[in-house]
Amino acid sequence: MTSTTATSRFEIITMGRVGVDLYPLQDGVHLEDVDTFSKSVGGSATNVAIAAARHGRSSAVITRTGDDAFGRYIRRELGGFGVDTAFVGTVDALQTPITFCEIFPPDHFPLVFYRSPKAPDLEITAESLPLDAIRDAGVFWATVTGLSAEPSRAAHHAAWAARERRPLTILDLDYRPMFWSSPDEARREVSRALDHVTVAVGNQEECEIAVGERDPHRAADALLARGVELAVVKRGPDGVLAKTRDETVEAPSFPVDVVNGLGAGDGFGGALCHGLLSGWPLDRTIAFANVAGAIVASRRECSTAMPTTAEVEARRSAGPGRAAGETGPVSRLPEGASDVAR
Repeated sequence: MTSTTATSRFEIITMGRVGVDLYPLQDGVHLEDVDTFSKSVGGSATNVAIAAARHGRSSAVITRTGDDAFGRYIRRELGGFGVDTAFVGTVDALQTPITFCEIFPPDHFPLVFYRSPKAPDLEITAESLPLDAIRDAGVFWATVTGLSAEPSRAAHHAAWAARERRPLTILDLDYRPMFWSSPDEARREVSRALDHVTVAVGNQEECEIAVGERDPHRAADALLARGVELAVVKRGPDGVLAKTRDETVEAPSFPVDVVNGLGAGDGFGGALCHGLLSGWPLDRTIAFANVAGAIVASRRECSTAMPTTAEVEARRSAGPGRAAGETGPVSRLPEGASDVAR
């Protein structure tokens, strides 16, 4: 198991959901007819930490599992990916969540979450947080899902209080209706969170929840008006819009043979963190993240699909289309594919 002292400075710390993904090895088949599944680590915040580690970044995730076989599996796999597990705790009374999906390429990937009666990652408490590490991290990445229940909600606000809105305090807007009692509750909590972050990342539906705007430019402007320094709006097949107060970048989608769009947003997120930490120009950062997300969409799983920097640069150099060994039609990322999974 990878472990670093809590006072060490990480380049990226993420906080939020974790679980085990069980993905079918047959495409175009409903769950009741699937014969075999592959097993991998899942959860958006965890996948972003994995994606960043694949780019050579020192990363850790703050999360919780059950004290069970799947929890032990997650710790082992995270260590193999190079993600520090010092902040991965256990909740004895709850089981590690699992998530099933169906794979109907290129644009239909239904998910079934097993997180009842409650997921351990929603039991993170403010008192348990490594506040010094959160404050000092180059990037602190949190997701909206963590705001859907207490004590996780209060823990997120404690983490943001420690950060004091330092640069690269990132909120993944990651709105999942099934985790909320109503859209109004989500809208209220996301609005509170925006007062504490400097970067917001989401698709058009998530931006509508956050700021009441679905149009990408109006949504980005509304996020900037809330004090965010960088707004990133993912537009599926129409690419990505990124805005600061001084700069606007629009990157087209990167065509690939879509196998499973569910992890693309996490691959995008880890690559975005890498580019921001590297101090790259915004257009290079967004283009790099776009290709990273597309590569993940061309693979079956999520965590195991995260590309290295060399893979992304090679694919960028080769241009849109098939990578070596790929077959089948080349498709653009479906609407929401870069945001669905996780």
